[in-house]
Amino acid sequence: MRTIIAVAALAAALPVAVPAFAQDAGTTGAGTMETTAAPTAAQESDTPRSPDGSKAFGIEPYVGVLGGWERFDRQSNAGIPIPPRGYRLDGALVQGVAGVNVPLGPVFVGAEGNVAKGVSGDIDWEYGAAGRFGLRAGDSGLIYGKVGYQWINFDKMANTNRDYHAMTYGLGVEVGPKDIGLGGITGRSGLRLRFEMNTFNNAKSFRPMAGVIAHF
Repeated sequence: MRTIIAVAALAAALPVAVPAFAQDAGTTGAGTMETTAAPTAAQESDTPRSPDGSKAFGIEPYVGVLGGWERFDRQSNAGIPIPPRGYRLDGALVQGVAGVNVPLGPVFVGAEGNVAKGVSGDIDWEYGAAGRFGLRAGDSGLIYGKVGYQWINFDKMANTNRDYHAMTYGLGVEVGPKDIGLGGITGRSGLRLRFEMNTFNNAKSFRPMAGVIAHF
């Protein structure tokens, strides 16, 4: 008789004990999942970022179109003869550029090639390559210096040689849409405005350029 009563009591207790155990197990599992997810979010927030919120490290190719003017000093310059009176070695330019930036946290390095066509004055063609390095600032903003090598072909010269080449140096800035108040119009369109100043050989030319850069 006592055995029968004990078995009946155990049978009555099982429907209550099983759901309670399942509820405890579910609570424990949820707590485990919540604890596991927390470090993932923390790790995401600790990931290095550039000033525009993108990843701090990577590769950024780009292309661009610029326009400007170059004027050479009236002095012997990388083999270029002193022009006769009334003859100026200068002209307006349209330039295409293509290159790649390598972001390294708050700074960047990169390389760029260029081809320019003279549209007025005595410069016919220019082409060259340069390395760039500088700081990242604001939303997609860049402040940089560049060093490279440039070839110049003049449309006409006082002698038979029209092709010259030498080192070139420059400084510049690029600003993204939000940096100039256009974030609400263009958003993250991948466009920057560039303004830079270059010089040929030993500071023997003055070459301001401005244009639009599209990065990917």
